[in-house]
Amino acid sequence: MPAGESFYITTPIYYPSDVPHIGHGYTTVAVDTLARWHRQAGDDSWMLTGTDEHGQKMLRAAAANGVTPQEWVDKLVNESWFPLLETLDVANDDFIRTTQERHEKNVQVFFQRLYDAGYIYAGEYEALYCVGCEEFKPDSEIVDGTGPFEGLKVCAIHSKPLELLQEKNYFFKLSEFQDRLLELYKNEPDFVRPTSARNEVVSFVSQGLKDLSISRSTFDWGITVPWDESHVIYVWVDALLNYATAVGYGADEEQFARRWPGYHVVGKDILRFHAVIWPAMLMAAGLDVPKGVFAHGWLLVGGEKMSKSKLTGIAPTEITDVFGSDAYRYYFLSAIAFGQDGSFSWEDLSARYQAELANGFGNLASRTIAMVEKYFDGAVPSPGSYTEADLAIQKVVSDAAKAADAAVEQFRLSDAIDAIWTIVDALNGYITENEPWALAREESQRERLGTVLYTCAEGLRALAVLLSPVMPQSTGKLWSALGVTASLGGLQEQPLREAGNWGVLPVGTQVGALEPLFPRVEQTV
Repeated sequence: MPAGESFYITTPIYYPSDVPHIGHGYTTVAVDTLARWHRQAGDDSWMLTGTDEHGQKMLRAAAANGVTPQEWVDKLVNESWFPLLETLDVANDDFIRTTQERHEKNVQVFFQRLYDAGYIYAGEYEALYCVGCEEFKPDSEIVDGTGPFEGLKVCAIHSKPLELLQEKNYFFKLSEFQDRLLELYKNEPDFVRPTSARNEVVSFVSQGLKDLSISRSTFDWGITVPWDESHVIYVWVDALLNYATAVGYGADEEQFARRWPGYHVVGKDILRFHAVIWPAMLMAAGLDVPKGVFAHGWLLVGGEKMSKSKLTGIAPTEITDVFGSDAYRYYFLSAIAFGQDGSFSWEDLSARYQAELANGFGNLASRTIAMVEKYFDGAVPSPGSYTEADLAIQKVVSDAAKAADAAVEQFRLSDAIDAIWTIVDALNGYITENEPWALAREESQRERLGTVLYTCAEGLRALAVLLSPVMPQSTGKLWSALGVTASLGGLQEQPLREAGNWGVLPVGTQVGALEPLFPRVEQTV
């Protein structure tokens, strides 16, 4: 995208009734990395995350714990969700909670607008409802119960009995937007990504849309319908509005115009809400639809999607306490093609940590710095004339930077990391071939030694910049060791789309000590 353009990106708005597991962490670090990349590339970036705090499930959980719903969500958010961002080194610009006044008040503004435009009507509704999903279930997600639930209809996702609800509700005329949505998917083929998700959405909408129940009248933990205080707005519909209320909808027109529309990254299980219901609501309100919806795959543990009810959820701290936040971020973003399901295993994480981070990137950094210190008293040497081998490294760096930026543009994070890693592999091979330790033994090879070590140090400079959105901690340490803050500025100030340019590292820069970026992990995993 052109530098300076607005890049607004959101995580799903998380339901905080469960503690975060590595799946929540995966989504969050992916969005954070995309936002960091664009921010450092000079785009007007804004990253939003937050919590969806209304609904029947939250009301029941609070009652079971003997506290008010607000006390319950405050405890969950403060004890589990804010710490997640710190654990994973997430640099979000905002965190919205749907119980905040800035959200509740402007959700009412939005719905009054839909009501006044004739898109909402009163009616009666009877359907099977899953409290776990906070959703009236479509036939495709209703199955016959077995064992203790034999004879009952259960939710295909939660395997728990569904409740038959009969209520007077308000409805949104979703059925009127079938043709406009199909036209959107046709004219904007990248509106839903990846292609498998797009095909699923097109198929779903092509079968016809039913009007959507958008209020509940049997409990009061929610945002009141502005024209009828006996109803609260359906939790999912209230939640979707966070993406607009957080950037000023209804309150700050200038901020809203600057940020909206944005990109949404969601798990594929909530794709319908984001790619069908949300754009239809925006169309009804006369607002721009999102720039795009990207549905990533599930993280599988032992072949199953992680779930608290099945005890397959793993807390992010179980990984970061052993390997650190950078390794967490690197592993999930590089080992899984973004958009596809991916399997997590401790063995794979441990092997990649050792081979790619400790022995690959970490060892390259430590031995380059050590050789500059040993052979040139810590001052980055001046390169002499470049050979074909040196020029080949320069090309690898330039090509990798361009390829990584193009991959990030397409939300292909694993491809971006693969492109950057060609620099790590090329430099390690270059050191083996050029044997700087042998060159150092011959005074006649002094200039050649300087060229080789300048090439390695300048390659590290490019790597630090390109990897900083993925691994902010280790690249920050490397940047300090390279000693370039005084001459080039801080790592986050480096223009990312120029990272592949050659000759940026000033000759004579004094390098400093570098502790191991990825220390040996003694724990058995």
